[in-house]
Parts: sequence; C-alpha cells; structure tokens
Amino acid sequence: MSERATQPAPDSERNEPDEPTERPPVTSGAEAAVRALENAGVEAMFGVQGGAIMPVYDALYHSDIRHVMMAHEQGAAHAANAYGAVRGEPGVCLATSGPGATNLVTGIADADMDSDAMLALTGQVPADMVGSDAFQETDTTGVTAPITKHNYFAGDADTVGDTVGEAFELARAGRPGPTLVDLPKNATLGETAREPGPARLPETYAPQLEADDDAVALAARAIERADKPLLLFGGGVIKADATETAREFAIDNGIPVVETMPAIGAMPDDHELCMEWAGMHGTGYANMAITHTDLLIAVGCRFDDRLTGGVDTFAPEAEVVHVDIDPAEISKNVHADYPLVGDAGRVLDQLDEELERPPDAREWREQCRTWKEEYPMDYVTPDDEPLKPQFVVEALDEATSDRAIVTTGVGQHQMWAAQYWTFRHPRTWISSHGLGTMGFGLPAAIGARFAAEDDQEVVCIDGDGSFLMTMQELSVAVRENLDITVAVLNNEYIGMVRQWQDAFFEGRRMAADYGWCPEFDKLAEAFGARGWSVDEYDQVAPAIEGALAHDGPSVIDFHIDPAENVYPMVPSGGANGKFALSEEQL
Repeated sequence: MSERATQPAPDSERNEPDEPTERPPVTSGAEAAVRALENAGVEAMFGVQGGAIMPVYDALYHSDIRHVMMAHEQGAAHAANAYGAVRGEPGVCLATSGPGATNLVTGIADADMDSDAMLALTGQVPADMVGSDAFQETDTTGVTAPITKHNYFAGDADTVGDTVGEAFELARAGRPGPTLVDLPKNATLGETAREPGPARLPETYAPQLEADDDAVALAARAIERADKPLLLFGGGVIKADATETAREFAIDNGIPVVETMPAIGAMPDDHELCMEWAGMHGTGYANMAITHTDLLIAVGCRFDDRLTGGVDTFAPEAEVVHVDIDPAEISKNVHADYPLVGDAGRVLDQLDEELERPPDAREWREQCRTWKEEYPMDYVTPDDEPLKPQFVVEALDEATSDRAIVTTGVGQHQMWAAQYWTFRHPRTWISSHGLGTMGFGLPAAIGARFAAEDDQEVVCIDGDGSFLMTMQELSVAVRENLDITVAVLNNEYIGMVRQWQDAFFEGRRMAADYGWCPEFDKLAEAFGARGWSVDEYDQVAPAIEGALAHDGPSVIDFHIDPAENVYPMVPSGGANGKFALSEEQL
C-alpha cells in the first residue's frame, strides 16, 4: 500500500466535512476502472503488484480505496472473499497476469462453490500480443470460465470502466458469485476521457425474485397439513440478507430449523427451535430431524453431498419444498415436490402471507427436543490424555463476545469449530465449504478484520496443516497491526486424512503425519506477532486472555490430542440417520 494511502493528508489538503469532493477527470482506462470501483462504493481491495496490473495500481495511488498488499495472490482472493462475506457485498482482489492470475484461481473457485460475491481484476499483456506466448501471458478468461459467474476481456480504454462496473453488479445480483475482468495493458494505458456510467447489469440477466403465486399456494397448503415440518436454512438465507425474515417465519409457525454449514448463524444455535447444522459431521439431532421429517422446507440450499449423504436415503419420508433464486438448483440433486424460484426473503414473505394457520407440530417439536437430549454434543477430558480440541473451542467462545467472527481452514479443526462454538448471528462464521480449501483461515481473518466493526473480535481457528499453507500472510497482519487471534489446533497430522485412513484404509497413515511441524509460537514471534504455546488445560485460559488482550496479531499453538476424532460422522454416501458416534460404529 502506498504511503499516500496510509498517511493522513496535511490540513491544507483536507476537505471540510460538508465540502463536496471534486474528483479529477478520468484520463486513462486504468483510471476509469478505479473510478468504476469508487462509484460502486468499494472501500478496500486486496492484491499483489506486478507488471501487467501496474497501470491500475498507479491509478489507485490517488484513490481513497484502501489497498491491502497481500503476501500471495491466493491470500488476496481469500481475504477479498471473507471481506465480502462479512460486509454483504462483493470483495475485490487483483493480481498481475500469468502466475498472478493463476494464483487467484483457488480463491475464485472457492468463491464460486460457495456462491460468494467477489470481483477479480487481472492484468494482461497487450491485446495485440495475446496468443504470442508473451512474458507472463496466460489465457485467464479461458482458465477461469468454469469457475466464474461470468468473466470479461476488457476491450479498450473507453469501455473498461463500464465493464468493471457491470462485473461488480453481476457478482452480487441474483445468486452471488465471482466475476473477473482481464485487463490488457493497451486498455488500461490507453487514453480516454469517458467517465464510467452507473453500474448496470447485463440486459440479459434478470433473476426471478418472487415465486409463482399458484406454486406458493400449493406449498403453503403442504406446510399447513404437515405433522413433522422442518426448515432447512442454506447459505442463500444469509446471502439474501433474509436472516430476520427466516427466523420470524420459523418462530411464528413453530417449525424446527436445521442449517447447512454455510448457513451457520442464520438461526441462533441456542434457540429452542434450532437443531444446528446437519450432514457428515452435523449434530445427531439435526440428522435425526432430517431423517424423520414429513415436509422439508429448504431455503437457499443446493443439497450438496456433504449434507445429503446418499441422496436415496436423504429425508426419505418427506415431501420437499425448495426455495432458491437459481432455477438450476431446483431438483438438481433432490427432487422438489414444491419448487419455488425466487429470492429467499421475498418467497418466505409470500409463504407467510399465504399461510392460513401454522402446522400442528407440537408433538414433533417435543420429539426434536428429545433427540437433543439423546444425542448431546459432549466429550470427555481424561487426565491421562492430551488437551482436547473441543475444550479449546469452547474456551475461545466463552472468552469472546456473541458477535465475534470465526474463520477457519479446512479439516478436523473446522468441524470442531462449527460444532462447539455457539453462533448467534449471521456473517460471523467464515469458512470454505464447497471447495474445502486448506489455508483459507488466516487470509480470511485478514479480510474479515478489515470488514468487521472495531469492537468485533476476529478469531481464526486453524489446523497445523492449513496454517502451514498460507502462514506467510502473518506478515500482512503484522504490517497492518491487525487485531486477530489465530488458534492453531495442532495435532501434527492432516487430521481429517488421518481419521479417514484409520477408519477406511486399515490405519495406513500414508502422507498424513506432520510430525516435523515448526513451533508456531516462535514462528509468530519471528514474523513480529505474539506467540503462545499451550499443552495443558490450566494454560488455556491465560493464553487466550493474553492473546485477546494483545493489540495486534497473535498465535496460540495448542498441542491437542493427536488421536482425537470428529464425531458424529455420516460415512460418505451413507444415510444421515445412521451417523456414527465412534470408529467402531462406522
């Protein structure tokens, strides 16, 4: 980030609060691209400098947009993704051509799988050199076509601003997702006086926001007559800003709620109607509810395999109401008896207006409460065994506020965080779901920190394997003095791989042992952060207290029980209702 962006302007250069800011005219394609971002209200972006993207960086020199220089382009994409997820708007990342653009690919694919709004800007060699195998040339639009909602090759300086604005709008419209604009240097260096117009969607893009009235009526009748109705909130509930509407619908109609992992926080975990999240490592009571419901009302959910297990055994007794803004998701994996295409909040409002009475689900609610008692999320802490990760997660949760933001990598630590942290608010659980990207946690914490309110804690719960993949981003956290706490649940394994090898590969632990891990507390100190190392239960609380009190980045290396596994567990392709509580039950 340039000195100009980090230092306050002299008094003589500051505008009075009520004085309108007069912006200089656009003179180049790069300035038009930046102006389009300014017009869209972009406040921060994440990237890595390089030759082909340099004209855009030069235009950013005079912009109020804050640029965060990341250590690696993958980190830039994950940070932008998390920033957007916390803010509820597209995050923006940028990189140069060739390896810069390809290093963004994992983060773009991650955003695509999770339907997260994000805009990527990539530099490119001049258009007349494309196809010549020029230095750092890659067919970026070709590479990213399968993993973007849409991508663009900017044509010339006069149109580049409008292209960037359209890409930003498209990323957040309808079903969100990543978009990309490839910026050849002739377009960014080219002269233009054309100011970008208001950002507009393509004329061909018009998502359906309200469901067909007749379809709503049929679904409402099904809800009224259901004996065992169950709401399934997917990530689309949060992305549509429909959390309050969804909660009110559940409470007003007395319908228990199960969440998918991306929807964690849509319903408060401690609400009496909340069964928490379902699927491979979801709660036993959530999976029992799905198995025995007679009407599943899925909202903003794509029914991925980690949720459903075997599709043939998923919700076997239920008719299905499926609300989704993307018609391609309807009956793609699970047949919808009552398809409702539209925005999650609007369709729930339609259903609420159409319902003449709530379903009589008193006995069903009592059954759901019974399952909570029968399959509690508990664990033991024997004195003769190492530190349990569940204890660490609960201690972190207890030490932070209800609004704390949790980011994670992918693996066992991710599951323990989702299982044992009590989430009460949307946009406080930031993780990689569909792509399952190890290394997501730390750069996501950086993006979340820039997006969060000042009084919100940001905690990254990571695994040793995930942390090793992107730990270079600690340099960014130290440089920017970001108040984030990284809790490494260190079992010196790729833990989920080790668990599967023990369960399904007769204990052959091939390439899963991370016994050569560095001392993460000392590594943190080398970066300029604070570090703690924890082995015993009585060390947990003081380390957490010290890390949270430290005004800056901190890392706690928790040496946890390497033999601990994640349960409940539904074997891949299995039936949700036949979850295992131990390896012997698999």
